Amino acid sequence: MTKIAIIGSEKSGKTTLAGKLGKKGNVTDVTMYDYAKNDSILTTIDATGYPVSVKPLITALNLSDIALLCIPPSGLDPQAAECIIALDLMQYKHGIVVLTKADSTYPFAVDELKAKLQNITKGTALENWDYMSISTTSFEGMEELKELIFEMGAKVDKEQRELDELSPRIMIDQSFNVTGIGCVVLGVVEQGTINMKDKMIAYPTKKELEIRSIQMHDVDVKSAPAGARVGLALKGIQSKDIDRGFVVSKEETVATDFVLSCRVSPLAKSFNVNDMLHLYVGLQSSPVRVVEITEAGNTVEAANPGKEYTLKLEGTKEISYIKTDRFILSNLDEKQRFIAYGHEQ
Repeated sequence: MTKIAIIGSEKSGKTTLAGKLGKKGNVTDVTMYDYAKNDSILTTIDATGYPVSVKPLITALNLSDIALLCIPPSGLDPQAAECIIALDLMQYKHGIVVLTKADSTYPFAVDELKAKLQNITKGTALENWDYMSISTTSFEGMEELKELIFEMGAKVDKEQRELDELSPRIMIDQSFNVTGIGCVVLGVVEQGTINMKDKMIAYPTKKELEIRSIQMHDVDVKSAPAGARVGLALKGIQSKDIDRGFVVSKEETVATDFVLSCRVSPLAKSFNVNDMLHLYVGLQSSPVRVVEITEAGNTVEAANPGKEYTLKLEGTKEISYIKTDRFILSNLDEKQRFIAYGHEQ
């Protein structure tokens, strides 16, 4: 199974492209598209609620293994630039820069745009990404794009097999009640292997549950490995007790306050002690106040672009996480909202 996020500005042609990559399914602030042919299964997630909110962008990227960054012939705009910064802060490993609407410009202009983007993304997580040109009217190049996506997906699958033996962890993005079955959730197995009858815990509420049944693309299975998108029927919990962002796991840390080792993006603006920021980890988010900023052991009043700090953050919402999770910080009052990434100290 290959899971991709399709992102970019509103006028990039990304939603038209998503419609050609699969059949439209569930629509919230992200839209799902499914494609299945023989053994090839593709789930495309369009961050339709972005750029009004950054949360759909974070959601789409966290539910996917591969990102398609769509750039039209007009080039970068503030939204596409913000997507690049988010991808870099997340250190997103696998992706393709899709040069959309290629039929509306000249080949040399496409080459010039590609060269410009390669220069802009040098030194970022996107530095070695592939580039593809696609027509969003005749859709010339679509088969080549799908071939590249599935080729990349095979590499991702191989990497995920190294996660199968870790403690199981599922990131939940939907929860609902089904008559005669009870609580059903949809999500992605981040790591480990889950099995029917496994007893686990829903975080951050710490409610115990049991996996009653597992489905992958509407097919009943007895287990699911790392990377699988799954539907789970759960016993011992109600749908109202579990929400998007919850993690089903064996053990998590739950906190409202955090001490993070952070690096501020070189393209962000400075922020100060007492500023209100927004913290994201997985599909969870919370407003937090900057209580203290420390640089090389010294307390300072501001955090500046391109530098590393220890941040003490204070919030009111419980967030669950494990040691390896990457936290993303944003300032929703700025035009470029993503500002830093960090790890628990």
